[in-house]
Amino acid sequence: MDGYVTVIGGVNMDISAALTAPFVPADSVPGQVTLGCGGVARNIAHNLRLMGHEVKFVSLFGGETFGEMCWRECQAIGLDLTLSERREGLRNGLYLCVNDQTGDMIAAVADTDIVGHITPGFLEQRLETINASALVMADTNIETETLLYLIDHCTAPLIIDAVSTAKAPRVIKALQQSRSRQLYALKLNLQEAQAVTHCPTAQEAAVRLTAMGSGQVYITLGSDGVYCSDGTRHEHLKAIPSRVINTTGAGDAFIAGVAHALMGNTPFPDCAQTGLKAAHATLLSLQTVNPDINDYIQGI
Repeated sequence: MDGYVTVIGGVNMDISAALTAPFVPADSVPGQVTLGCGGVARNIAHNLRLMGHEVKFVSLFGGETFGEMCWRECQAIGLDLTLSERREGLRNGLYLCVNDQTGDMIAAVADTDIVGHITPGFLEQRLETINASALVMADTNIETETLLYLIDHCTAPLIIDAVSTAKAPRVIKALQQSRSRQLYALKLNLQEAQAVTHCPTAQEAAVRLTAMGSGQVYITLGSDGVYCSDGTRHEHLKAIPSRVINTTGAGDAFIAGVAHALMGNTPFPDCAQTGLKAAHATLLSLQTVNPDINDYIQGI
C-alpha cells in the first residue's frame, strides 16, 4: 500500500510506576515513576512513525499543561497534527498504571473523557483526508456513535483496537448497528474477546467476531502469542520469548506492526509475525514505545 496512515483516538499523559519491591496493598512501595506521552492511538501512531510511515493523527488535546506537553511531543516525533485540535477548558487524557517487579500490570486508571468530544461531526469535517489514507486505525476510546460513523463512512481499510474490556463492547455495538457491517480488522486481547463474545477460547471468539463482520481478527494471548482468523484461515502464532521489563504498550505495538506489514503487502496471517516482533521489542523497554522498535522488526 502506498500513502499515509491515519490514526484516530486518544492521547494521554502516562504516569507509570514500576515497583522494585513486592506489592503490598494499602502501603507505599519503592519503585520508579516515569512521565510520558501515551494513549492507545497515539502509541500506535508513534510506532508507525518509527517504522517509517507518514502518519496523520486525529485527536483532541487538553488546553492545560499536560495537553501542551503531549502536543509538543507528538510534533517532535513527526506526527501530522493538522487534523487534531487543542481545546481550552478540556482536560487532557491521563493514564495511571502500576506494574509489579516482573513488568505485569497490577492496576491502571484511564481518564479519557476528552475523546468523547471526537464526534461524528468532528470526523465528517476531516473525512476527505481520512478516506484518502492507505490505512485507517482507530481505538475504542471513541464513543460508539463515532465508531459507527467511521465504519459506515470510511472507505479506506479500517482497523480498530478494542482497548479494554470496558470499551471493547463499543465496536461490537457499532458493528451491529452499521449499515455495512464490515470492518477490515479488529484487534483484542483474550479478556476483551471473551467479554464481547462470551466465548471461553480464542478460537471460538474469533469465529464469532468474523461472523459479526470483522474481516480479520487478531486476539493477543500475552506470552502465548496471538490467535488470528479471517473466517477461513485460523492460526495460533507463538510469542517471541522475552525478558519482560514492561508490558504497557505491547498490544499497541503489535497492531502497529501488523499495519506496517499490511502496508508492505504482507499477506494474512504472516503480517502477525511482524506484530509479534514489535510487541517483543516493547516488552524489552521501560518506555511505552521502544525507540529502537524498527531494528527488531528488521530482525536484529
